[in-house]
This record gives sequence, C-alpha cells and structure tokens, in this order.
Amino acid sequence: MSEIKLKDIGPDKSLLLVDDDEPFLKRLAKAMEKRGFDVETAGSVVAGSAIATARPPAYAVVDLRLEDGNGLDVVEILQNKREDCRVVVLTGYGAIATAVAAVKIGATDYLSKPADAQDIVNALLSAEGELPPPPENPMSADRVRWEHIQRVYELCDRNVSETARRLNMHRRTLQRILAKRSPR
Repeated sequence: MSEIKLKDIGPDKSLLLVDDDEPFLKRLAKAMEKRGFDVETAGSVVAGSAIATARPPAYAVVDLRLEDGNGLDVVEILQNKREDCRVVVLTGYGAIATAVAAVKIGATDYLSKPADAQDIVNALLSAEGELPPPPENPMSADRVRWEHIQRVYELCDRNVSETARRLNMHRRTLQRILAKRSPR
C-alpha cells in the first residue's frame, strides 16, 4: 500500500475533527498534527457546526453519532460553506444506508471505527474519483454480520420482533446479539 506523503495535503492544511469520544478525539488530533494538518476539534454537532460556519476547513473527519445529534448535519454545513471540503465520516455504527446518505450529501468517504489514522489520511487525500487503498485491517466476517443486523434493526425502527422476522432469526437469539458489543 502506498502511503500518501505530507506534500499531498496542499497549501490549506486546516482539518476539523468532530467526535464526542474525547480520548479518541485527542489521539486522532495528535496523529493528524504529526501528519502535517492544522487541527481544530469539536465534541458536538453544535460546536462542529459553529466551526464549520465560521472557519470552513479544507478537510474534516466527522463522527456520525454524536450526543447532541447527527454528524451528517455538520457535513451538510461544510458542503454548503465550502464545496471543496473533503469529508470523511467515521462511525462505530457503520451501515450501508448511512454510508450512502453520507456520500450523497458530500462526504468523500465513510470509515468504521476503530479507523487507523493513516487510513483516514488516505481517504482524505485520495484523488477525485480515485478509490483510496483498502484498509490495513478490514472488518472481520463477524463484524460484517453484526453491521448487517444493526442496519436491519435500525430500518425496522429498533423493533426486535420485526427485525428477527425479517432476518429469519429467533427473537431471543437476536436479543442476545444486540446486547453484546460489536465484534472487531
């Protein structure tokens, strides 16, 4: 896999990171600064929206689910304020439907947590129309299964019985799967 060099960032190195997981946000900010970005962080939709409106960055990494709302609201503001802003949406609750929604409103890419800083940089700096290189640590088959179950569960408005029926699964089995943490 070819790593993207710092010179590929361009003259405007501004990067907005929006995530409500403070330890992750601090680690990612430090990693992105080491890679040459001028980082600004926000821990909520409100804070991210304020920064996006006042100082629209060249790049952004936005968490999908934030305590005070949906990260796609920040993506929309970024695209309205600065069309050339390259946005990567990160989430611990990855689903095809939300990935499609993110890309439709202007996100460059969509990555599942935990995402490696280099994977994020590769997604941010990939050429227009060019796919970034595949991740170093792709999702396991168990994780893909869990993601599919979560997507169907969300599409069924978090109704366990309806989700179990659509997945052709026993309701109690589904409840046990939903009660567990996501596999790596």
